[in-house]
Amino acid sequence: MKTGLAGLGLLMSVASAQAQKFTRLAQTPPMGWNSWNKFACDVDEQKIRQVADVMATNGMKAAGYEYIVIDDCWHGKRDTLGFIQPDKQRFPSGMKALVDYVHSKGLKFGIYSDAGNTTCGGRPGSRGHEYQDATTYAQWGVDYLKYDWCATDGLKAEGAYSTMRDALGHAGHPVVFSLCEWGTAKPWLWASNVGHLWRTTGDIYNCWDCVHDNGGDSKSFGVLRIIDMQEGLRQYAGPGHWNDPDMMEVGNGKLTPSEERAHFAMWCMLAAPLIAGNDLRQMNPQTLSVLTNKAVIAVDQDPLGVQGFRLATKDSVDTWVKPLAEGDWALCFLNRGRKPQPITFDWKTQPIHDDMAKRDLAADGTRYKIRNLWTGREAGTTAKPFRAEVPGHDVVMIRLSK
Repeated sequence: MKTGLAGLGLLMSVASAQAQKFTRLAQTPPMGWNSWNKFACDVDEQKIRQVADVMATNGMKAAGYEYIVIDDCWHGKRDTLGFIQPDKQRFPSGMKALVDYVHSKGLKFGIYSDAGNTTCGGRPGSRGHEYQDATTYAQWGVDYLKYDWCATDGLKAEGAYSTMRDALGHAGHPVVFSLCEWGTAKPWLWASNVGHLWRTTGDIYNCWDCVHDNGGDSKSFGVLRIIDMQEGLRQYAGPGHWNDPDMMEVGNGKLTPSEERAHFAMWCMLAAPLIAGNDLRQMNPQTLSVLTNKAVIAVDQDPLGVQGFRLATKDSVDTWVKPLAEGDWALCFLNRGRKPQPITFDWKTQPIHDDMAKRDLAADGTRYKIRNLWTGREAGTTAKPFRAEVPGHDVVMIRLSK
């Protein structure tokens, strides 16, 4: 009995010593692809291999995308010892073989579980099996864990997510930990020491500006609604800990090309994780050009790690500002309405000050050159007011460099 207690004490001591998330991961917002928005529960190893093949060769990997994440419904049953197994019909080669395949493409592999007894899709959750599941993921070589919040009656979010953080640390294999708690328990107040990103809202819905009632207390939100929900959260984000407004709907067929461009641009202004959610195997050139615009992605991936903020709203146009490294700035003019809107921004009469980043854009004393990030064209300097027309449900996005 003494030996057993000593062993248990040692295990608890090791777990306690590792009770922190893996550092040096997600120093910029994670980029990748997740299966849920397009496929929901219709996942299998062939689809995942095909998506990995495409990401590795279509320019997305070169643009910075690296994670292939299987969402809900990959699970089979637990074995007699309680260890989770993949669905044998959908993943006949086993999860380790699939992880190895994704790694062979120079990409990283992500998986999904839930803090409750079951996942949102009714598969086995991790409650009571956190250390077993973390050990299994480490053995498979998993690099990213999305951890959901269904069937969690009686649990407190901070404690439940901290338990899985500790389990991942004990397993010893570095994992980016994505908290999918929907913002209910305000994870931005406590999650920076628990995970690398945390959901700030309910699920995204594939529309420009709507609220979708899922039944019960659950609702999903269109692109504009989610953007508005980020107000007041920017001070909690930074390298290694990011606000997550959910996966993207770019390429899923219901947004217009201009709305897709605006959706992507605003996620970059928000320093949000860029997790594509479309079928990469059947993607038109326009969608691919949005997802792989390196100049826009550079705003999201900027090493300063500061989330942008809304400076002003006039008529239907929001002006968003994001300070960047090396003294640069990004500005995004978002037209929320359907009609085109002309804009004029006079740098001398509209100074920009960011209290949080302690940065000033003083264009009257420093001249910046302006580049349009969607057209790729130079657009003069701050010596003159910036003028443009913003099409309906679209953006004009510029970068200022000294």
